Amino acid sequence: MIINRILLPIAIRTSFDVDEHFVRFIRRPAVLSVLLLGILHAALLEPTFPSPWDTVLPNVIKTLILAVWWISLIREITIMNENNTRWALRKFDKTRFYMLKNISRIILLFIGIIWGLIIWKVNLTPLFASAGIVGIAIALAAKDTLANFFGGIALFTDAAYKVGDYIILGTGERGEVVELGIRSTKIKTRDDVMITVPNSIMSTTKIINQSAPEVSFRIRIDINVSYDSNLRTVEKTLLQVAEEHQALEKKPEPRVRVRSFGESSIFLQLLVWVEEPAQRGLQTHHLLKMIHIAFKEKGIEIPFPQRTLHFDTDLETGETDPNPDPDPVAALSPSPEPEPPPDEET
Repeated sequence: MIINRILLPIAIRTSFDVDEHFVRFIRRPAVLSVLLLGILHAALLEPTFPSPWDTVLPNVIKTLILAVWWISLIREITIMNENNTRWALRKFDKTRFYMLKNISRIILLFIGIIWGLIIWKVNLTPLFASAGIVGIAIALAAKDTLANFFGGIALFTDAAYKVGDYIILGTGERGEVVELGIRSTKIKTRDDVMITVPNSIMSTTKIINQSAPEVSFRIRIDINVSYDSNLRTVEKTLLQVAEEHQALEKKPEPRVRVRSFGESSIFLQLLVWVEEPAQRGLQTHHLLKMIHIAFKEKGIEIPFPQRTLHFDTDLETGETDPNPDPDPVAALSPSPEPEPPPDEET
């Protein structure tokens, strides 16, 4: 009643979201804790329960209180995302946020286990004394898990990429980093397919970060025009198309480069920048349509591959030579050896 009638209305009136979120979080575990504390107080009143219930029953109630808060905290941390924790993302970027989220769950797990053992008055000295042997056994049995854990720590400290970046793996997969966890990294491709890569692999493979060091991304539009085209007109037309496209970045300015001379055309590139790599496909689509329309209006030809065939003809009759040149391969073949003369009769 105190939480619903007093604390929650006060938290709603404030300009902060943290206090309201905190009050809503503690409401259920607080009610259950008060109920369990009442049962614990009643269990400790005289006359006490006979042995061993005088010890077991209070410890069970204390363990339940611990479990209520322990499970509530872990569940609250697990459901944290970009939508319900915007107050935290104002101070931390997404990468640090998800890393701290995963580390907090591991810390809470160990704290809950240790606290439960303390409630039941388990002697922890032998446990810590045998930690070395247990550690070796765990390291051998879960070496892949530990490799992923330390790989995640290495990726976090190196800051090779962060949540929201577009990366290309050494195997060719490209997508947006949606979560950097303790064990693995999750990448969402342009086909809305989720790829989960263990951190031990991510820390040792080649990674191309298209969002770093600058978020803006350059698009290369390959164009070929006829040899009869005026290159100044072509360049002016392409720059005009880029200027009219409002979705492109104004800085750096668009530019046109002549790359090479082909068999049937001249190859050029239009270089433009978009706000982020995610827009590459869509803006390339729009640019190609706009360039096609502009070239038609300006009369600029986009040639197709052409081949010129030459026939040998008789200049007087116009007929083809009935005796073409012999096969050059046959001409190079050795002539047959002459047969030896017959033996003369003696």
